Amino acid sequence: MGPAASALPQLHSLVVSHRGGIVFEHHAKGYGVDRQANIKSASKSIIAALVGIAIQQKLIRSVEEPIVRWFPELRKDPDRRKQTITIRHLLTMRSGLESTSGGNYGPWVRSRNWVGYALGRPMVSDPGTSMEYSTGTSHILSAILTRATRRSTHQFASDVLARPLGFQLARWTRDPQGVYFGGNEMSMTPRQMIAVGALWSNKGRVGNRQIVPADWVDMSCEPVTRSRWDPDREYGYGWWIQAFGGHRACFAWGFGGQYILVFDRLDLVIAIASASDISDDRWDYRRQLFNLIERHILPGVERSASAPPRRTAKQG
Repeated sequence: MGPAASALPQLHSLVVSHRGGIVFEHHAKGYGVDRQANIKSASKSIIAALVGIAIQQKLIRSVEEPIVRWFPELRKDPDRRKQTITIRHLLTMRSGLESTSGGNYGPWVRSRNWVGYALGRPMVSDPGTSMEYSTGTSHILSAILTRATRRSTHQFASDVLARPLGFQLARWTRDPQGVYFGGNEMSMTPRQMIAVGALWSNKGRVGNRQIVPADWVDMSCEPVTRSRWDPDREYGYGWWIQAFGGHRACFAWGFGGQYILVFDRLDLVIAIASASDISDDRWDYRRQLFNLIERHILPGVERSASAPPRRTAKQG
């Protein structure tokens, strides 16, 4: 597996945890266990997890709650469909709002009010119908978390997720109003990424403590919609679902090749950190990563299924 990983110049770190123990670790020159990686849009999966915790704490009523509760200005919008957008629609990228990703990303992040800009986009479909991948959709969730918890998204994430997992969460980008970026720019070490994946693999538990509701973990990985660009890639509550080598994975995914992959039936978690300034479409890098998983990691795990783990994974 080592030579295959070393052959990918965009790959910075690859960590594999099987049954709670680190079984393989690769870091390119200059990168290591303590090096923070910008996980890009994998941040969306973290935001979705925080929403689940906020609902469990009754800070948000339910996934069916209309977001007009948090943004009463939507009542003045001439398109009344915006008043029917719910938390669930945001989690599953089915708000119906025009995307702020792709070619629309630059104008959005250069705007003076990111939340207002995202909510002001025209409707391109009815809420709850088709998937429209949009970073602004996840950022709206961050704004809701800020208002619902009366804490910054960073503080809430630190209190209910990072500290229980045993690490300190770095601060990241905020919008002009001070809301932490809800769909991009979070930073984590590879071991921290493994800790998040292990939480999902363990149905939201760390030891005897339930951090994320177990049913939320299940719903996150239950397909609700699918990518328009790749019909084999499905989407739940902020997490992608796809089969690799005949095994189903639920995963967080960020630009450039940032991944937290959870194969719950194999008790396998994979963290991948890559160059964040080059698309993982470039030079077919994504396909090469998937080949590495399917041809090297999964067969190795299958062969060692009866062997004990080497050592306990640590966060940091």
